[in-house]
Amino acid sequence: MGSTSAQNPENNGSAGVGRRDLIKRSAALGLISVPTMSFLSACASGGGGGNGDKAKEGTKTAKNPLGVNDTAQMEFVLFDGGFGKEYAEDAVKIYEQNFPKVSVKFSATQKIQSTLQPRFNQGTPPDLIDNSGAEQMDMGVLVGKDQLTDLTPLLDAPSYDDPNKKVRDTLRPGIVEMGQFDGDPVWIMYYTYTVYGVWYSQKALDSLDATYPETWDEMLAVCEKAKKKGMAGWTYAGKYPYYLPFSLYPMIGKVGGAEVLDAIDNLEPNAWKHPAVKACFEAYYELYKKGYVLKGTPGLDHIQSQTAWAEGKALFIPNGSWVENESAKVIPADFGLAVSAPTGIDSSDKLPFGTIWASGGEPFIVPAKARNTAGGMEQLRVMLSEASSKNFTSKVKSLTAYNGGTDGITLTPGLKSGVAALDKAGQNVVNPRLQDWYVQLQKEKIGVSGLGEMMAGRLTPAEAIKKIQGFADEAAKDTSIKHYKHQ
Repeated sequence: MGSTSAQNPENNGSAGVGRRDLIKRSAALGLISVPTMSFLSACASGGGGGNGDKAKEGTKTAKNPLGVNDTAQMEFVLFDGGFGKEYAEDAVKIYEQNFPKVSVKFSATQKIQSTLQPRFNQGTPPDLIDNSGAEQMDMGVLVGKDQLTDLTPLLDAPSYDDPNKKVRDTLRPGIVEMGQFDGDPVWIMYYTYTVYGVWYSQKALDSLDATYPETWDEMLAVCEKAKKKGMAGWTYAGKYPYYLPFSLYPMIGKVGGAEVLDAIDNLEPNAWKHPAVKACFEAYYELYKKGYVLKGTPGLDHIQSQTAWAEGKALFIPNGSWVENESAKVIPADFGLAVSAPTGIDSSDKLPFGTIWASGGEPFIVPAKARNTAGGMEQLRVMLSEASSKNFTSKVKSLTAYNGGTDGITLTPGLKSGVAALDKAGQNVVNPRLQDWYVQLQKEKIGVSGLGEMMAGRLTPAEAIKKIQGFADEAAKDTSIKHYKHQ
């Protein structure tokens, strides 16, 4: 997920740098830090005014479909994390070339909330923000208190490369939906694209004379082969077991259909008691019972588990595409890094093998009270061009939300495998929303208290399901949090 947000507890990103401190946050997989009371109060009071000096609308033309004022300054604040800032600076140069009378005020910081909170309070926020990192502002609060601009005009504008194609039609599956909270408005543009699944060494798999298993019986057989050669079948971030859903959730979707995941996201009664959930929990628990999980895994953090896996101590690990960069120093040159969609149960599964979880990261927002909202959206339109997307991918080895942009680029093994996995998935891409709708529920309760306890052998699958359903029911009844549902 980028050097940010919703998907990796270390500041997810395929680029890995600067994610270490994020583990310390109490936010869930979504990594959304809890806003301070002053921020919440400011949002509740509407942000304090400051709307009077909105930039006048410019003339809409074929080259300026959003009507950007060609003399109004545009301010862009980027999270300075794992992806660096060069890709954004390059996109700013294009904006300035297109509007030569304008000088973009660009800055990068790791302290998004503490830097920008006072400006939200005063009603004078920047025009475009990469709301990411350890100090990411709570997206639910921003949306709920009308602090963001609806990006629908951007999505319906002609794409930068093809005037006959809307921006929304150039994006990867699920990107538009991720930016929605209630109904049609789109409040967030996720710029990066993360592939989640089961990561492994092709070299190690070849050494077992095995292929990636598509059914659970095949998975157990491969793990048994590995065990006989002194290699564990699996490891995972035991201290942060909310990594397990990266492969477990799409498996549930494969077995029972995407509607099962939607019911879970919607906090529907008994959603966790669906037979598909039971089957998948029992399958994972079998890995523990048969001794196929690397000894000591419950005590390992994400780096320790990834290192053990890279050293050949375990064959499979659930993770996101940032793992390639994050583990670059420990993955051998001949490792043959690869990712696959999760193994299913058998041929009775609702969706085909290849069903995978992939979704956006690095959330960009245009504040409602920004002076130049059209300029902020136009900068995003530039960034969602093929050239800017290629520039990003070639520099940070990660995909963008733009559906393409890899032609002519030499892809690293993990990135190449991720692209192949997306191609195989086709339309069978799922996107569970718990991690950005209900952060604490996903991380601390489902992850640590439920899945973590089950995989450590301290809960049976039935006990884990009962416990997690209880957590979900509590969240559904909690009137202090905003509830969301798939539309």
